[in-house]
Amino acid sequence: MAKALYIAEKPSVAQEFAKALQVTGRKSDGFIESDEAVITWCVGHLVTMSYPEAYDMKYKKWSLSTLPFLPKEFKYEVIPGVKKQFDTVKRLLTRPDVDTIYVCTDSGREGEYIYRLVEQMAGVKGKSRRRVWIDSQTQEEILRGIREAKDLSEYDNLASSAYLRAKEDYLMGINFSRLLTLKYGNVISAYLNTKYTVLSVGRVMTCVLGMVVRREREIRCFEKTPFYRVVASFLIGERTAEGEYRAVEGSRYYGSPLLYKENGFKREETARELISYLKPEENARVYEITRKREKKNPPLLYNLAELQNECSRMLKISPDETLRIVQELYEKKLVTYPRTDARVLSTAVAKEIYRNLKGLTGFGELGDFASEILQTGAYKGIAGTKYTNDKQITDHYAIIPTGQGQGAYNNLSPQAKQVYCFVVKRFLSIFYPPAVYQKISLVTELRGEKFFSGYRVLLKEGYLKVAGASDSKEEQDQSCDRVLLETMEKLKKGSLLPVKELAVREGETSPPKRYNSGSMILAMENAGQLIEDEELRSQIKGSGIGTSATRAEILKKLVHIKYLALNKKTQILTPTQLGEMVFDVVNSSIRSLLNPELTASWEKGLTYVAEGSITEEEYMEKLQKFIVSRTDGVLGLNNQYQLKNCFDAVAPFYKKSYNLAGDRRAKGKSPVSKGKKQNNKGEEADE
Repeated sequence: MAKALYIAEKPSVAQEFAKALQVTGRKSDGFIESDEAVITWCVGHLVTMSYPEAYDMKYKKWSLSTLPFLPKEFKYEVIPGVKKQFDTVKRLLTRPDVDTIYVCTDSGREGEYIYRLVEQMAGVKGKSRRRVWIDSQTQEEILRGIREAKDLSEYDNLASSAYLRAKEDYLMGINFSRLLTLKYGNVISAYLNTKYTVLSVGRVMTCVLGMVVRREREIRCFEKTPFYRVVASFLIGERTAEGEYRAVEGSRYYGSPLLYKENGFKREETARELISYLKPEENARVYEITRKREKKNPPLLYNLAELQNECSRMLKISPDETLRIVQELYEKKLVTYPRTDARVLSTAVAKEIYRNLKGLTGFGELGDFASEILQTGAYKGIAGTKYTNDKQITDHYAIIPTGQGQGAYNNLSPQAKQVYCFVVKRFLSIFYPPAVYQKISLVTELRGEKFFSGYRVLLKEGYLKVAGASDSKEEQDQSCDRVLLETMEKLKKGSLLPVKELAVREGETSPPKRYNSGSMILAMENAGQLIEDEELRSQIKGSGIGTSATRAEILKKLVHIKYLALNKKTQILTPTQLGEMVFDVVNSSIRSLLNPELTASWEKGLTYVAEGSITEEEYMEKLQKFIVSRTDGVLGLNNQYQLKNCFDAVAPFYKKSYNLAGDRRAKGKSPVSKGKKQNNKGEEADE
C-alpha cells in the first residue's frame, strides 16, 4: 500500500502535523508511522557545505597562492552530529512504498534549503513532491496547507535563491577571511602582542560592524556646541504657558551671525541682551493662534524587525532572545509565522479574521477588546484598509495572534507573556478608530519679537484604548491639560497676556545616538538607514541587509567573536578595539564590504532570483567577478605599515582594556581568536 511521507523541520512541528493528520501509529526512532502516512523530521540542518579541503587537500593550509577559491561544483556532506537522523530520513525518502513526499519544513528560503539539501544527498528520484506552505501551526492551517500543497517544482526559483545565498556567504567568507588574515593578521597580532589573529569577514556581518564603528567615530569626533534659548512664561487665566523665542523674519536678530539656528544664541550675553530689551513690556500680544484637530492612526502590524526593536526598547532583551520567544509562541500555536518582513494582512486572511478575534475573547482584559470589536463589527472593513495589502507580502503576512493556545499561554514565562501581549495589542489596535487630538499653535509678540508655543490634548482615545499612550518625549512635551486648553480656546488675535517671566535656558548640541540592538535591526532592514518614523519605513522598505531570519544571529555572532560589545542592561552596541582594527583593515583593502547599499543590493539580487527575474547563472557570474577583482586588488596592496597609524588612533580609547598606556602592546589576555581551525568554515556563513 502506497504511503505519503511528511517531512518537517523539527520534531515539535512533526508532532503538530501528526495531531492534525491524526497519525497515531507507532513511534519509531526518528519517525511516526500509521497505515496511511509516515511523518519524520530534520533537526534544523542535516547537510552542510564541505570544507575546502574536501575539494583538494592543498586548501587545508591557508595560502595566498590558492586564492581565490571558486569551485565549479560545490560539495556537501552530512553533519556528523545528526547523521543518525539523516540516515532515518534518507531511508524513508527512498522507501519503495512512499510515493508522495510532503515538504513541511519552515515556509521560507531557509526551510526550502534545508529540505533540498537532504533530498539532494539522499538521491530521491521518481517521487511526487508537494510543498506545504503555512502561516501558523494551528490544525486548520496545517490541513489547509496540505490540501493546497503545490508541486515542489513551483519553488525551484526560491531554492535557487537559497543555494546562492549559502554559496555567496561561503565564498565571500572563505576567500576574504583567508585573504585578509594572511595579509593583515600578523599586523594585528604584532600590535596586540597575541599569537595569531584570524579575521572573520562576511557579506553581512562586516557591513554591520562598519555601521557600528562609523557611528562610534562620529560620536568621538562630535564637538558639543552650547547655545542659549530665551523662554517666556505667559499667564493665560490662572494657568501658565511657555513660548520659545525664534528669530523669524522681522526680528532684530533675523539672519544674525550671533544666532545658533533660529531659536538660540551662541553666547549667553546676547540672550540676556534680548531679555533686557524685552523686559519693559508687561504684556505680550497674541500675534497668531491656530487650532486644528489631528488624527493619529494605529501603527502597522509587527514584522519580526519591528517586534525585535520594540522588545529591545521596552523589555531590554536582545533580538535573538526576542526571536527565540516568538518562535516558541509560534510553535505553541499562539502566533503566526514569525520570520516575516510584511507588516500587513493578506486579503484571504482579512476575510477570515473574525476567527482570530473570536479565539482571543477568552484572554482576560485583552479578550474584552476582542469582544468589543466583534460586537461592533469593526473587523468587517479591514480588507479595504492600509492594514491589508497583498502587494506588500512575499512569503508571509504580519505576525498576529492565532486566537488559539490559551492553555499554552498560561504556562509561558512572564517575559514571553509580555511579548505575546505586544503582538495582541498591536493586532487589536488596527480595528479601532484613530486617536484624536486638539492641537493649538500659539505665536505671541513682545516688542516685535516672536515666541512660539504648541500644545495638544487627547480628545478621543481611539486605538490608544488598547495600545496605551505614546511614551515619546515630543508628545509628552506638547501635552497639556484640558483646563489650559479650554482657556486657550478663548484667545484670539490681539489678546494681551501678562508676562510672568523671561529666562535664559542653556542647552548643547547632542552627538548621534549609538545603535541599540533593536535600532540596529531596523537599520539593517532599511539598508543602513535608521529611520525613526515607522510610516516612512513602510514606504521605502526594500531588501535590506540580511533577512528577518538571520539579522539577530549576525549581531549575536559579532558579539561572540568580540568585534562588538553589547550592554545587556541597555542593549547598546559599541565596537571593541579588535572590531575597530578589523574595520580599518577592511576599509583599507575591500572597502565595498562596508557599504550597506551594496550589501543590500546582493540581497535584492537574491530576491530577483527567487522571483525568476534573473537566472542563477547570471547571479553566480557577478559574484565570482566580484571575488576575483577584490582578491586581485588586495594582493596588489602594500599598505600593512600604514595601518599602524589607524591602530594608534583607536588605541587610546581602549587603554583600560588593553593596558596600552605608555606601551601599545597588550599585557593581558586578548579576546582575539588564536587558531585557524575553528574559523576554517564557520566564519563564512553570516546567515
